[in-house]
Amino acid sequence: MEIYVVKAGDTVYKIAAEQGVSPDTIIYNNQLEDPYPLVIGQALLLTKGESPQVKKAVETGGYAYTYINPDVLGQTLPYLSKLFVFSYGFTPEGDLIPPQNNDAFMIDMAIANQTAPILTVTPFGPDGRFNNYLISRVTNDQEVQQRFISQLVEEVQQKGFQGVDIDFEYILAEDRVPFAQFVANVREAVNAIGYPVSVALAPKTSDNQKGTLYEGKDYQLLGEAADEVLLMTYEWGYTYGPPMAVAPLNMVRQVVEYALTRIPAEKINLGIPNYGYDWTLPFVQGESRARTIGNVQAVQIAADNYAEIQFDETAQSPYFRYVKDGKEHEVWFEDVRSMQAKFNLVEEYNLRGMGYWQIMRLFRANWLLLADRFWIQHNI
Repeated sequence: MEIYVVKAGDTVYKIAAEQGVSPDTIIYNNQLEDPYPLVIGQALLLTKGESPQVKKAVETGGYAYTYINPDVLGQTLPYLSKLFVFSYGFTPEGDLIPPQNNDAFMIDMAIANQTAPILTVTPFGPDGRFNNYLISRVTNDQEVQQRFISQLVEEVQQKGFQGVDIDFEYILAEDRVPFAQFVANVREAVNAIGYPVSVALAPKTSDNQKGTLYEGKDYQLLGEAADEVLLMTYEWGYTYGPPMAVAPLNMVRQVVEYALTRIPAEKINLGIPNYGYDWTLPFVQGESRARTIGNVQAVQIAADNYAEIQFDETAQSPYFRYVKDGKEHEVWFEDVRSMQAKFNLVEEYNLRGMGYWQIMRLFRANWLLLADRFWIQHNI
C-alpha cells in the first residue's frame, strides 16, 4: 500500500496510469462515488506491489452500537480482534441493563469472523450521560457491587461474550481507589471464567492532572487492576470546543509517554477516532456546536464545496475550510496519513494494539492500510 496526495489536474484514471495501478482499486480502496471527483490535498490509498513480509502482531478493537448496519459490521470484522458491544448499563441496585436493541447478531457475526465479542459496561443515568452516583454506588457499596458482578458474569456466559470492557467516565476524585479495586474485582470474576477485562482511560499526561475527566482515573492502579487498557486519545477537537484536530499526534504522544511510566506497553491500546467534526465559524464558546461527520463524508464535503484539503504537520491531521450559504466552515477529520502516523506510534512504543471509537461508519482505506502494516491478532 502507498499513499498518494492529489494534485491539481489529477483524475482517477490519470493517477492510475502514472502510478501503474488499477483505477478500480483506487475507487474501491477509497470509497469513491461516480463520477469519482477528487480534491486537491486528498490522500488516496493505492495498492501497489506486495505486502511487507515482516509485520508486528497487534490487537485491534472497535466499538459499535447495537444499531450498526450489518453490512458495515461485516466489512469491518475481519480487521478486528475484538468487537466492543456498546453498551450495557446498570441500576443503583446493581442490576444489569442490556442495550435497547438485541445484540445477538453482533455476537454471532463476531464469532463467525474469529473476533472476540466484548461486553462493554457504562454507568449511564436516565439522561444518557455518565452518572457519578451510579459509579459511587457500584464501587463503594459491596452488596451492590457483588450483585452487579454476579449478573455481569452470568450475562457473559449466557450470551457468548468473551470479555468485559469497563468504560466509566467522570469518576469522582474520592472514588479513585474504590474504582480501581472495583476493576480488580471484576477482573478476578471474569478471569475465573476464562476471559479478560479492559478499562478505558481518559487521556492524562500527569498523575495530578486536574478536571473531572482525570482525577478519578489512576493510571498505575488501573494498569495493575485490568488485563489491558484503552487510552482514549481523542476528543481534543470535540462537539462544543473550538476547531482543532480530534487526535493531534503531538498531544497523543504525550499521553502515551506518560502512560508508559505507569503501565507496561503490552497492556496499552491506543485509542483512534473514526470520525471528524464540521464547525460553523466564528466559534462562540458556549454556543457553537460542531457536527460529527465520517472521514469519507468529509472528503465528499470538500469536493462538493470546491475546498482544498490541507495537512497540519504538527497534529498530523487533515483539515479544510469552505463556505456554504454565506457561512464559513472548518473541518478536521482523519485520513490514511493521520492513521499511518498513529500506526507508527503503536509500533514505535511497541504497544499492545489499538481501539477505534467507533466503527459505525465504514472507512475501508484505514482497514486496508492497517492490514498491510500489521498482523491482526485474533483471540479465538
